[in-house]
This record gives sequence, structure tokens and C-alpha cells, in this order.
Amino acid sequence: MTEVERPLSPHLGIWRWGLSMALSIAHRATGIANALAMLIIVWGLVAVASGPDYFELFYGYMTSALGRLVLFALTLTLMLHLCTGVRHLVMDTGRALEPEANRRLGILVVIAAVGLTFGFWVAAYHIAGLI
Repeated sequence: MTEVERPLSPHLGIWRWGLSMALSIAHRATGIANALAMLIIVWGLVAVASGPDYFELFYGYMTSALGRLVLFALTLTLMLHLCTGVRHLVMDTGRALEPEANRRLGILVVIAAVGLTFGFWVAAYHIAGLI
């Protein structure tokens, strides 16, 4: 009998990439990004506690074009992590496990995350009187 070289367990070389796999990986990646985003929050809290001069420096960075882009991206990671977490909870109940239902849920998660992100920023700019 000839031995066939096969992997002992499924791995990325076997599975075809799909939305479900991408969202599962994105959930982990956005969790890491959100943990790193806490550094910005801590920086802001230290800036507030350090006085007006240091806060002005922090505020200058965060209101620059690059700072706003970073904050927008971090808002998207937060909303995507939230929505993919809800997706995982739904799947843990045994729902949306069929391929077509899972695909529809994945599309809904992406749309919801983008919508929540834009909604948050529109509301923030509206409250600030910028729109």
C-alpha cells in the first residue's frame, strides 16, 4: 500500500476562501486593532491629565487629516468587530449555518458595519456643527 502525503487536519491550503472565512479572520484582526487602539485612548487620557499644552498637542494630531483617517479606520474596526461578534453569536445558536444563509448574513454584517461607521461620523460631525 502506498502512503499519500496529506495534512493531518484541514488548513488554508484545502479550503477555498469565502466571505465566512474572511469575516472570521477579520473578527480576530479587528480585535487586535481595537486592543492597540486603546493606546490612543490612554494617550488622550494622559494628555488631559497633563494639562492644556500637552492636550493641545494630542488634539492637533487627532484633528489632522491623518489623525481623522486613523480615527475613522478605528471606528470601522470597532463596528466590524461588533457586527462579526453578533454574527458569531447568531451562528452559535445553530442559525445561518447553511452556505446561502451564511453568505447573506456575512453581507449583512459588512453593510451594517459600514453603515454604523458612517452613521457615527455623520452624527459626530452634526453634533459638532460641522455639517
